[in-house]
Amino acid sequence: MAALDPSLAAEDYCYVTTTGRVTGKPHTVEIWFALRDSTIYILAGGRYRADWVKNAMKQPDVRVRITNREFDGRARVVEEGAEDLMARRLLLEKYARSEDDDLDDWAITALPVAIDLAPADL
Repeated sequence: MAALDPSLAAEDYCYVTTTGRVTGKPHTVEIWFALRDSTIYILAGGRYRADWVKNAMKQPDVRVRITNREFDGRARVVEEGAEDLMARRLLLEKYARSEDDDLDDWAITALPVAIDLAPADL
């Protein structure tokens, strides 16, 4: 399995562009992420209420930008137990930088979403 440039994993944010489920227009969100191989993991605090999640569930083909690199990908809700735990752990480890950061509830209750990046973009 191909992997992205590991330096991209250190970036704080990625930008996910979904297709609006009602308008059909592109919508972009800035969001925390973790990277493993060719998959980006995101925790949606709003779970299924988040507009970007609703959009991605209706039209899973998305675009991701990290710094100046852009990738096509396909979004999916993480449902498998081991992948779910791994995604939560990756994000919590990346963003819980100090004792002042209390992200435990977020890491437990947020909806894990994976974006599998297109091999042609790697």
